[in-house]
Amino acid sequence: MTVTRTTRAGTAAGGDHCGRLLAALERFREEEAVTAQRWGARLAAALSSGSRLLAAGNGGSAAQAQHLTAELVGRYREDRAPFSALALHTDTSSCTAIVNDYGADELFARQVRAHARPGDVLILLSTSGASPNLLRAAAAGRQAAAAVWSLTGPAPNPLAEAGDETLCVEATTTATVQELHLVAVHMMCDAFDTALGTGRFPGAGTWKGMP
Repeated sequence: MTVTRTTRAGTAAGGDHCGRLLAALERFREEEAVTAQRWGARLAAALSSGSRLLAAGNGGSAAQAQHLTAELVGRYREDRAPFSALALHTDTSSCTAIVNDYGADELFARQVRAHARPGDVLILLSTSGASPNLLRAAAAGRQAAAAVWSLTGPAPNPLAEAGDETLCVEATTTATVQELHLVAVHMMCDAFDTALGTGRFPGAGTWKGMP
């Protein structure tokens, strides 16, 4: 049998982390959860009409972007049709070629120019809201007449200002921002499936590119 011993220092550190998360989660529930739900319903309207989702982020945010697209191409809870959703960091040949030939700041923007069409949705995730490659991607998305949604850490930040819509998580650490971004992703997926099931897409038609 393995006995795990918890030191007082370890307990205090864990308590601090959980305390920060709980405080930020309460703020998120009161202030931003409705945005995540609205985005999920709007994604359902867009993707069921033939548009696609493009998503991008760096590091941990890249993992969050890929998590979101996987839930839509696969499934969240119940079985349903697959929908078109692409995480822009997953094609290693394209990514390395773009970085090699055009520089890291063009990593996502060049792919957005290649793939985005009017009516598509581009979701950009960043804890800092200041990544140059995401700012260029936002500009490219708007030029392509896609809806650009920014999921960031605390406002104000440049990426929040560059998007058509923003969801800014108020948290004091990068880790907590990322944890709440995952909450937002799951809430979007839940609202996405709910909207598909009911055939009601709250807010659809009120943003750029939608019929």
